[in-house]
Amino acid sequence: MDEQMPLGVTITEIREETPSIRTFVFDRAIDARPGQFVMVWVPGVDEIPMALSSPSSITVLKVGDATAALFAMQVGDRIGIRGPYGNGFSVTGRTLAVAGGVGASPLLPLIKAGQVDTFLLGARTASELLFADQIQGAATLMVATDDGTAGHHGFVTRLMSRVDLADFAHICVCGPEVMMAAVLAILDREGCADRGQFSLHRYMKCGVGLCGSCCTDPHGLRVCRDGPIFSGDVLLESDFGRYTRDASGRRQRI
Repeated sequence: MDEQMPLGVTITEIREETPSIRTFVFDRAIDARPGQFVMVWVPGVDEIPMALSSPSSITVLKVGDATAALFAMQVGDRIGIRGPYGNGFSVTGRTLAVAGGVGASPLLPLIKAGQVDTFLLGARTASELLFADQIQGAATLMVATDDGTAGHHGFVTRLMSRVDLADFAHICVCGPEVMMAAVLAILDREGCADRGQFSLHRYMKCGVGLCGSCCTDPHGLRVCRDGPIFSGDVLLESDFGRYTRDASGRRQRI
């Protein structure tokens, strides 16, 4: 597909994954690598970046105007898909995945491909654990919830002490940036930040590396073109975990 032009697709199925997360399945498969993203055009509202949870689906947390408009849609409605963009995950050998909330979405294709050995999954509460059943059938699953309603009572990062990081060639991470920064701090302390692969989310306009709205400090790396997956050792020298920028370019503390 032409990556510069949105392709109109029809929503064929809407699945309620958790009370706050839905999967929207559409009638066109996108040839993408795990971890790549697409720009999703919601007619009359906005165009926003979203990870693919399968070649023909996006999994969405309701957080703003565009996602609220998606949640109001029904089977048969149409949206625009542009992409795929970015570099995606690159794994060989044993892989550990760490996800918080809807961050499990871009990691699901790795699960489906049989490329994850152990998965650490976190959420606020048991009902918000995303894709737990699918993960459990394909990898060793360890769960943490903030309120203790399932698995470890606390943050998903605490589960990292229960695995031997030396056993894994790659550690793939996606979730709230505060959580990912905490994972990176653990990897750095253990001397294996370079084995971490982190899926970043930044404000984007073009998605193709032209506008610079998603650049990270201080090296100017573009999340849309140089990412969205970045090695942990690169992020140690960046604004990761400290601040992002809004649509006007102003810093926003994380």
